[in-house]
Amino acid sequence: MGEDSTNVSNIFIDEYMQDANDAQLKVYLFLLRMMASNLPTSVPDLADKFNHTEKDVIRALKYWEKKGLISLVYDADQNLTSIHMEEIVTHKGYGRRKEDSVIHALPPIQKAPVAEVSEPVYEKPHYTAAQLRDFKETSGSGIMFIAEQYYGRPLNPSEMSTIYYIHDELKFSDELLDYLMQYCVDNHKSDFRYMEKVAISWNQEGIKTPRQARAESYKHDGDIISVMKALGMENSPTVTEGSVISSWRGELEFSMDIIMEACERTVMATQKNRLKYCDSILRSWHKSKVTSREDIARLDDAHTADLRKKKAKASVSSIDVKARLDESYIRPNGSQNHFNQFQQNTYNFAELESKLLDN
Repeated sequence: MGEDSTNVSNIFIDEYMQDANDAQLKVYLFLLRMMASNLPTSVPDLADKFNHTEKDVIRALKYWEKKGLISLVYDADQNLTSIHMEEIVTHKGYGRRKEDSVIHALPPIQKAPVAEVSEPVYEKPHYTAAQLRDFKETSGSGIMFIAEQYYGRPLNPSEMSTIYYIHDELKFSDELLDYLMQYCVDNHKSDFRYMEKVAISWNQEGIKTPRQARAESYKHDGDIISVMKALGMENSPTVTEGSVISSWRGELEFSMDIIMEACERTVMATQKNRLKYCDSILRSWHKSKVTSREDIARLDDAHTADLRKKKAKASVSSIDVKARLDESYIRPNGSQNHFNQFQQNTYNFAELESKLLDN
């Protein structure tokens, strides 16, 4: 296979991919890609590429080492020096595949002992029917009710177990669990296994509040990242920036095609406050019930016609003013006097002479 492609084992797709989170998948696939091209990489490189912390990358590497797909080599000071891609062994009789390349040239990146970055074990306990009933009737009553409202039905025991696990073992507050369910529903993910994976990922990130969860989700939202790049914003989205852009899709219900058109017009119009400027464009379009580019074109045509009418009206007004000014320079007898707007004074010179002589 050439350097323009990377071979991924079917065993990995069939048996390993479904249980890995986004960060773990990105790290492993990128390692395969670098191996295929015989290129070096490092933990800082991986962190920068996928907008993760170095601890995120270390956790992902430890995850795949635990699964037996890679092995990590350290020096005497516990600095990571190389990564070996191990053979992938099936558990379902599909055969074996060996990836025997090695990725070298990793600079020192981890001074702490390996034990300090070990991957925590996340294993959901088995809850009895009595435990689930007690949870639903006591501390979990409110969050269970909210869950049933989100999903529009009573929860089965397996789904109740997932919520109990996230609440009891991962220590999610009711507010964070509420946001987690909203996040899953908004992303059209009704599978409670997906909810559990997201919860574990947030727990690994140290997320404790809905605000922190929103900030994390915005960093990995492809649409939000695309919009920010289109507006010339290279930073990771803040909660405020992410919320504004999300409102364009949610509250205003615009497609990405319409949003990107607004971004293009914003970039052409201003260098400052682009997010605010783009927001004003989209809210104006929403008020005008825009749903397609054809609607935008009709608004543009109407705006152009309105400008032409105003220009024509302004031209007529200018001619009328000029005519009135010309009239003000004409005296009643037809002669011109540039000072006729002032009252003209008349004097009786014989009377003045008489008064002077008397004095």
